[in-house]
Amino acid sequence: MLHRKIYQLCCDGREICIFLRDQQRWIERARIIDIEGDLVTLRYETEEEEEVCSWEEMVRLESIGAVTQKLASVPRGNVDPLVSDDCPEAERIRNHNDSNPE
Repeated sequence: MLHRKIYQLCCDGREICIFLRDQQRWIERARIIDIEGDLVTLRYETEEEEEVCSWEEMVRLESIGAVTQKLASVPRGNVDPLVSDDCPEAERIRNHNDSNPE
């Protein structure tokens, strides 16, 4: 099951966070770039003292303890989110009462 999910995430190219249980650490904002047998290749970046480092790491499938992915994000601050009134008429969801004639 995990192997299929890892393969799906690799094909989607999504950014994930992955927990390596044998090293007891999280790798954040990684992408799965390849799967070969039980080896999973990850690519990610870290920031250390004004320096950005790119890493490519191969881990065994059995060492993966958890995988998470961001589903959505909302900006912080004084940004007003879009509401239904801002939506074009053609894309609005109609109420059931609107579609029933009297």
